Amino acid sequence: MILEHADIRIDPAQASAFEAAISHGAASVIAQAKGFHGYKIKRSIESPGRYLLLIYWDTLQDHTVGFRQSPAFAQWRAIVGPFFVQAPLVEHLELVSQS
Repeated sequence: MILEHADIRIDPAQASAFEAAISHGAASVIAQAKGFHGYKIKRSIESPGRYLLLIYWDTLQDHTVGFRQSPAFAQWRAIVGPFFVQAPLVEHLELVSQS
């Protein structure tokens, strides 16, 4: 299992609209992708306008090839992209340990 970690920055004045858009986009677009296993959206308490989108994928390729190179990615970006004040920082993580 791979965890996609997307650090997203928006204008805090757009928070309500962004939260509705990102929830809709994740549930209606990303959730249909091959290898998708769930998501979480977290809002920063200390940094208004900062969000973390965490998506669980079977493999790195399910995200980087299967989703990112599909028409669904353009659909996703059309929903959330207008809110971004800068390009999201996206990294992929694998589990080392947990309790």
